[in-house]
Amino acid sequence: MAGSGDSTRAILFALGANFAIACAKGFAAYMTNSSAMIAETVHSLADCGNQLLLLLGLKQAKKPPTPDYPLGYGKAIYFWSFLVALMLFSVGGMFSLYEGIHKLHNPEPLEQWWWAVGVLIFGIIAESVSMRACMQEVNKARGDRSLWRWFRESRQAELVVIFGEDLAALFGLVFALFAVVLAVITGNPMWDAIGTVAIGALLIIVAVFVAVEVKAMLIGQSVDVNVQAGIRTFLESRPEISRVLSLITLQLGNEMMVSVHAEMHETQTSRALIDGINGIEKELKARYPQVRWSFFEPELPGGGKADQDYGPVTVS
Repeated sequence: MAGSGDSTRAILFALGANFAIACAKGFAAYMTNSSAMIAETVHSLADCGNQLLLLLGLKQAKKPPTPDYPLGYGKAIYFWSFLVALMLFSVGGMFSLYEGIHKLHNPEPLEQWWWAVGVLIFGIIAESVSMRACMQEVNKARGDRSLWRWFRESRQAELVVIFGEDLAALFGLVFALFAVVLAVITGNPMWDAIGTVAIGALLIIVAVFVAVEVKAMLIGQSVDVNVQAGIRTFLESRPEISRVLSLITLQLGNEMMVSVHAEMHETQTSRALIDGINGIEKELKARYPQVRWSFFEPELPGGGKADQDYGPVTVS
């Protein structure tokens, strides 16, 4: 059964790891003059800024609804997540490509390469700790789904971004380590430049995949398919409902909106109809606490709208 991962915990682990790694890699880049290390330093600093933006987005998403934003600010996290994806693409990926191409044309020998190797090994260990924390939260959210399916279906934009960042950072560190080691073994600094280009390509690919997923949420995506199926099953099991005619859901950050159009079993009074709908809504929110808004349009058997007989019964 899929749930929700603790995005804040994953973000804080990533922030701590990336700040420590950025400091270490910056010192190593200064000592070794490695382009791969420079690219990784910029990448780690950009990741620190990205994680601060995600924390800001989570804070803004908790603001209460206002007359101008009646459904709240939950989708604010999607904006900041998309911005982070753009930064990962530009500051991380494009800069690394530029640096790598520049070094391909003007290769420079590595100096004191052991600094780079030591820092990269430290970085791999620190990033592995961050990735482990992220995977713990991802596993809570994905249930029995594959990682790829979770990535495509998840509605936690900030967790998708952190997963993408940690994955790119870990593989980037491995690429950089191989590049430095090959440059030292062969005596050819071109391997260092090739490693930088590979890091840039990796970041761009990850950023594009993350941006595509977040864009779907930003436009207005329904809730997780498993959650929607569960809501439909719950509604169809209710004795007050004859059949569900339409179910529309919308993910709003960590909250959800549900709109139901259902054919009801005929009742004798409007009070009984309204009490039945209120009971359905109460139980729905108890089972799915993420449901912040619910709208119910009842219909009587034969196609007659219930509100034509009893007055408005839409509830929220």
